[in-house]
Amino acid sequence: MTGLPCSVVLIVIGAVGVFGAALVATGNQKGESSIAGYAGMVFMLALGALGVFLFIGHWANRHNRILVDHTGLWVAGRKAQNVIPWQTLAGVGLFWSKLGQGGKVYSLELFPVGPIDRVDPVLWTLVRDEEPLHPDMPGLRYRLPFPAAQQQQVVSAVRQYVPHIWLGESERAQGHIGRPDVKGHRERTRGRTQ
Repeated sequence: MTGLPCSVVLIVIGAVGVFGAALVATGNQKGESSIAGYAGMVFMLALGALGVFLFIGHWANRHNRILVDHTGLWVAGRKAQNVIPWQTLAGVGLFWSKLGQGGKVYSLELFPVGPIDRVDPVLWTLVRDEEPLHPDMPGLRYRLPFPAAQQQQVVSAVRQYVPHIWLGESERAQGHIGRPDVKGHRERTRGRTQ
């Protein structure tokens, strides 16, 4: 709920930068142009571009929901949903990494006992293939990023249903969230990204 308003604020800052650039380009600015003024405009334009990028991502994901019950962890989008059943998991843990000054990025890591359907239309974007935590754990897992504000809520919900497979919390290197394997997904689905 905070992502969309923050991205709109950044877009407004970028719009002020565009207005300033237009004034300079037409020669209608007040006073002399300076290096600091140009740097400020470039910075505002960069913030605006970041705002547009964030807005598109948040808007596209506005219908996504995560639900936890006795069955498993449900991932619901606008058109489809699927569940990762608890009985198919060897472990569940919380990963986090630092983000900027004092911020953190969290992800729920779900380690399956068996194979993962890497072309599932709902879950494929959550699949990551990395080094296993230890030899008993698979390298292929589901990684579910979520906002820092929901950290306690997500952990409590998962631990309520599966305390016996809870692996705890672990700090990771910055950027641990990563990106879905879009190229591999296209190859597996013969170019039909779902």
